[in-house]
Amino acid sequence: MSNRRTFLQQATGALALGAATTTLSQAAPAAAPQEDLFKLGMAGYSFVHFKLDQALEMMRKVDVNYLCIKDFHLPFNSTDEQIAAFHEKLKQSNVTGYAVGPIYMKTPQEIDNGFEYAKRVGVKLIVGVPNEELLPQIDKKVKEYDMRYAIHIHGPDIKLWPNASSVINAVKNLDPRIGLCFDMGHDARFGDDPIADLKKYADRIFDIHLKNVTAASKEGKTCELGRGIIDVPAFVAMLRKIKYSGSCSLEYEKDMKDPLAGIAESVGYFRGVCQASRK
Repeated sequence: MSNRRTFLQQATGALALGAATTTLSQAAPAAAPQEDLFKLGMAGYSFVHFKLDQALEMMRKVDVNYLCIKDFHLPFNSTDEQIAAFHEKLKQSNVTGYAVGPIYMKTPQEIDNGFEYAKRVGVKLIVGVPNEELLPQIDKKVKEYDMRYAIHIHGPDIKLWPNASSVINAVKNLDPRIGLCFDMGHDARFGDDPIADLKKYADRIFDIHLKNVTAASKEGKTCELGRGIIDVPAFVAMLRKIKYSGSCSLEYEKDMKDPLAGIAESVGYFRGVCQASRK
């Protein structure tokens, strides 16, 4: 009888504890994973073979809402009315144009034109490729317009701005609003470590072109984000470590006349990496 009484007491206690635990779990659900500071976007160059409506349709299909604007979708000589219509079209697709470029700037006049264009478009970031001797003029312009200027790197294909360090060495003594559009694929193709460079130059990275490549050499080609040599989960972990708050825009340069499948795979992979690494 004593053993039976002890068993019943223990069972009743266990049931009560289970009920209390259930009640607590219902009253205080687990906190949702914290959202990342960085935003997923698209680099406009990915859509070089498509009209704006077609580009926006692809962005809707993959649910990406930020776009770095290229001039083939919004020409430099656009009127104010055309710029307003452009933004309205983006708004209808739930897309925000957050920057313009890359814009090649080889003369002082092209720098003046580029800054005025960005001002009229209504963005505060220019992705540019300037001749190095023009940096003093850009230094003046970022102060005048209170605008950031991110120099895009191009890997070993051209001598001008091949990697992250080439930009940082040139701008380190200039206004802090002059920095880097960090193309992780081109940085890797130059033979550098994009994850180490992301950490090293964090304060001067204003925009990121998400890109993976097939080889850490000039022969490396753009591929789907999850299929290349760059460790994307480690890259995402570093984004969080440095508290990067800008855009990570996929620049997809494979199958550029039929890119949707690769864009969708890359976007899905990036989102999957971000989600899995929050757990």
